[in-house]
Amino acid sequence: MNPGSVAVVVSDDVGVPSWDLYELSIPCTVFGKPQPDLAEPWYDLLLCGTGDPGHDGSPAATGLSVRTPYGLDDLVGADTVIVPSVPDACVEEGRPLPPELIAALRRAYDAGARMVSLCTGAFALAEAGLLDGRRATAHWMHTAQLAARYPKIQVDDSVLYVDDGDVLTSAGLTAGLDLCLHLVRRDLGAHVANQLARRMVVPAHRPGGQAQFIDLSVPAADEGSLGPVLDWARDRLHEPLTVQELAQRAAMSTRTFHRRLQAATGTTPHQWLLHQRLARAQSLLESTNLPVEKVGELSGLGTANNLRHHFLKQVGVSPSDYRRAFARTPEPTTKPQPPI
Repeated sequence: MNPGSVAVVVSDDVGVPSWDLYELSIPCTVFGKPQPDLAEPWYDLLLCGTGDPGHDGSPAATGLSVRTPYGLDDLVGADTVIVPSVPDACVEEGRPLPPELIAALRRAYDAGARMVSLCTGAFALAEAGLLDGRRATAHWMHTAQLAARYPKIQVDDSVLYVDDGDVLTSAGLTAGLDLCLHLVRRDLGAHVANQLARRMVVPAHRPGGQAQFIDLSVPAADEGSLGPVLDWARDRLHEPLTVQELAQRAAMSTRTFHRRLQAATGTTPHQWLLHQRLARAQSLLESTNLPVEKVGELSGLGTANNLRHHFLKQVGVSPSDYRRAFARTPEPTTKPQPPI
């Protein structure tokens, strides 16, 4: 399966502030380094500057220069277009974004590209009219400005990222990494995304609906103290686990367990279990030829109908379609019957 090309917009103002460089580095790290043992071919990464191709960003403005071999015209024809953070002045002071960038984004979308923003890159997609009537997000510090400036957008400041099919938006910093790994999961399957995340030493999958807000008043040790019970639960996903049972094993009241898991992971115990079971089902669909009914049983999602319901709601496709797209084992073949 060819995941296609990923064009990343590089602003002339990259590097001011320093986290712009971090958000630019995310798609470069995820999509720019070939992983031949995971998938072949890998993505084709294009760094597209807002100036002329080959132009160096101004060292006086940024303290460094970024040479981009591609220009905005190269956004058109890419399979995926990613806009990292836009300059702060465009967000805080309302300075106009380059009209040639906005026009190029519109042309890329009209040509069929999947459009993605990281953090304040949402302002560029919004200016291009690509978020009108859609649900979208950005870093919570900027969502009020996004909603006020573009009232046609359904701005959600409580999630890590929003997948609206052909247009995806994320909150800032690490949430951008979550969204990029989500794209790999969509394109190449859960196994590849999980292995890539492991190499990057980051969580394999944080669902987009997880909260941006984590209660930092809870000591960091709480997450570690939950580790043994969560590992225990992962080994028993096929069993009818209850929150009360998990809390008892963690030697906590149900209320305390719920609060501490929410603080550590940003999700409720029921949601955590559902996401773990879906991840197990994805792995089984990719790596085995087990019937869908058996996959539902082993993942703890129950019947085939229940598995299909959650898969369609959370993954967007049926289990059978997911297997056809990402199976790593050959489909079973029917042996010819001997002549009678």
